[in-house]
Amino acid sequence: MDFSAISPVALIVSLMAASTPILLAALGELVVEKSGVLNLGVEGMMIIGAVCGFIAAVTTGSPWLGFVFGAICGALLSMIFAILTQYLMANQVASGLGLTMFGLGFAALLGHKYSGIKPPKFHSIDIPILTDLPIVGPLLFGHDPMVYISILMVFVVWYFLNRTRAGLVLRAVGENHDAAHALGYKVIRIRIMAIGFGGAMAGMGGAYLSLVRVPQWTEGMTAGAGWIALALVVFASWKPGRALIGAYLFGGVTVLQLNLQAAGLSISPAYLSMTPYLVTIIVLVIMSADKARASLNAPASLGKLFHATT
Repeated sequence: MDFSAISPVALIVSLMAASTPILLAALGELVVEKSGVLNLGVEGMMIIGAVCGFIAAVTTGSPWLGFVFGAICGALLSMIFAILTQYLMANQVASGLGLTMFGLGFAALLGHKYSGIKPPKFHSIDIPILTDLPIVGPLLFGHDPMVYISILMVFVVWYFLNRTRAGLVLRAVGENHDAAHALGYKVIRIRIMAIGFGGAMAGMGGAYLSLVRVPQWTEGMTAGAGWIALALVVFASWKPGRALIGAYLFGGVTVLQLNLQAAGLSISPAYLSMTPYLVTIIVLVIMSADKARASLNAPASLGKLFHATT
């Protein structure tokens, strides 16, 4: 096996791109769960964002409009979940799973005519002199704009949750919705806005997959990315900064297995490929145990239905 064929700089650049859709979706789900709602429909919202963003980009010729349309469609799909769980009091787990299945099927229907079409190219940022610097240039200045936006969103979400009154209210709703309601806060309204934000972020992450990461539409192309994003939220203990690190770890495993395969590793790359999904299963099992969830600093009202008494 020839390890010299693996470039550390190229590996890091690739893992940052591979991590971007997972990071975007995970940040959105983190805000949703901070409000006390568990939405397992991230995969469905991502695939809808992927197909709608792809269709919009191909139709208009603008990748930016593709990202915007993908975010809008992801948010619209999340409203189905919001209505079911916040107004009709449906079970959040069952509704989220249903949303994923609906999203996968509906995306396949919408994207049937777009297979084999290439979207307009989404160019990376090219800063003269800085981009050409050895090592530092490719690592810091050679990415596409969405990579930088995803990193910026980490700081935005952190600031919102920890330094704003609206973020404090959202966290209060997630910790004790009855107490928040008694103080006069509109619990359902707050949760619906959080769900919409989560849907938009997931849709944007899906659009990144079809417009940048794998610039084409393929049925089922999310391939479990939504489930990894869900696991990442728990892995990060509901902290945006840790979500960034976790996303790069998950993305690194995905990219590393491809590089090891190219370098001629004798062990089947399937073992590395299954690692993110194995971790996903483990953390989702942990989520199902209340005591384990509490030890991870999860919102106390996560997954619990809210019944307004007045």
